[in-house]
Amino acid sequence: MKKYILYSLSLLLAISFSLTSCGSFLDENPKDQITEEDAYKNPTLVYLNTVASLYTHIGKTDQSAGLQGGDRGIYDLNTFCTDEAMLPTRAGDWYDGGLWQQLYTHDWGTKYDLVKGAWDYIYKVIAESNKSLDKLNEILKNDPENKAVQQYIAEVRSFRALYYYHLVDLFGRVPIVTSSKTAMGDVKQSDRSEVFEFTWNELLESVDLLHEGRSNFLGEYYGRITKPVAYFILARLALNSEVYTHDNWTDGNRPDGKTIKLNVGEQELNAWDAVIYFCDKISDLGYYDLANEFASNFSIQNEKSIENIFTIPMDASLYKNEFYYLIRSRHYAHAAVYGQGGWNGSCATIDAIEAFNYGKENQDPRFDITYYHGPVLGPTGEPVMDEGEELVYYPSEVKLDLTGSPFVKTAGARMKKYELDAAATNDGASQGNDIVLYRYADVLLMKAEAKIRKGESGDAEVNQVRSRAGASIVKDVDLKMLLSERLREFAWEGHRRQDMVRFGTFTQKYTDRNPLPGESTGFTTVYPIHEDVLLLNTNLTQNPGYKTGE
Repeated sequence: MKKYILYSLSLLLAISFSLTSCGSFLDENPKDQITEEDAYKNPTLVYLNTVASLYTHIGKTDQSAGLQGGDRGIYDLNTFCTDEAMLPTRAGDWYDGGLWQQLYTHDWGTKYDLVKGAWDYIYKVIAESNKSLDKLNEILKNDPENKAVQQYIAEVRSFRALYYYHLVDLFGRVPIVTSSKTAMGDVKQSDRSEVFEFTWNELLESVDLLHEGRSNFLGEYYGRITKPVAYFILARLALNSEVYTHDNWTDGNRPDGKTIKLNVGEQELNAWDAVIYFCDKISDLGYYDLANEFASNFSIQNEKSIENIFTIPMDASLYKNEFYYLIRSRHYAHAAVYGQGGWNGSCATIDAIEAFNYGKENQDPRFDITYYHGPVLGPTGEPVMDEGEELVYYPSEVKLDLTGSPFVKTAGARMKKYELDAAATNDGASQGNDIVLYRYADVLLMKAEAKIRKGESGDAEVNQVRSRAGASIVKDVDLKMLLSERLREFAWEGHRRQDMVRFGTFTQKYTDRNPLPGESTGFTTVYPIHEDVLLLNTNLTQNPGYKTGE
């Protein structure tokens, strides 16, 4: 019996232009059926059916799916549990059975829906990656000198490593599955340090075969994992290696980055030198720099940004990726004047606006670019009206439960960082701005942090970032100052939880729930494994500090 492969014709047309995916790889259209043999008969089709298809998963297309763009997934788990942002209860809106309050107060349990959604999404993508690798390795076995297939394997291994990076960050102890042929009974749980080492080695062994092209520019490498993207993830892994190599993260004895040894090819470096090494690898490519204007990285046509390193492509006519963060934040009336959706939800915390020195003479210039605040204006500068009164956002009036507050609908500074695309369709979710995952400003601040942790000065790199934004020059930057700088620079970009865990501030403002006897607080720095997952595979055990049934 012949096997058939289904693919989207629109996807094939886009691949032939830019080798980038669009549409759905599994769109069921009988006219698009081809045999498995035909699906792999030339390099373009091999790429289409083993590599390009994977990129259809990177953006938001379904509930909880996507690295960014949607809700109830990875982004929310990294944002609304921090000092950066919250989804306050607004009387009858945004309570959702306590879902968002539990996230902000770290009161999630082993049946928490967002945890299940993120886990399922990540492992779905890993499973698809494993299928591709099994097929590519089969092709390479029959044609060992096939350079194109060797590069495809490197790209898929790196793509899969991106998802293991999120697993080690969010869940710590997880199964490492590398083949689609692995039986459920053979799926075992690995310690966090093992998952870190696996992810590190996958990237390190693949990076030299990756293309050097810019992933954020329109063209052949648009939206793909290229050398600079892999270098960036390696720098991030090294930066967080104190956390990721700590198998007993509730014991309070985190390793010292100066003693962690990481292989970077022909040499072994400590964690901080490894960060600097990979940050310099990106800089040495010679085509990344800070954009002249901070806001331009998030503009409608940001595919020309010299700063963005890795983005999720957005184009209503080509891709199914969606972006809901502006919709989720802005007031209904604010959205209505643009003919788009508004859910009147997410906003900045008090901690965040204080980090920007909101309302003070030295207010950070990035505040006005990052947030809507004060009187809200429409497309031509006219005041937006709500029930006969001018709509005003009140940043200082926010709290977790606004029920009964006179500011129930208007409290909080709202997301503004991405330029509003008036031509966006799908209620505003299908916009022209690509979603920014990694950018060069982070390369500079990662390098600054590594230098500070080594006992050196990071002032030069920090002031490069601040000067570009029009902020004042600072001296003797310490880790506390740097953590605040990272909030100001990367608000709404989905990095805050990781930063706070690394800096040891994630649980400072919360009392962790019922730690087990002999355990330190801080177990919520890692999310629980959902009970449904544990029921499916009895080889897995729960992360420390979490109790069944909570």
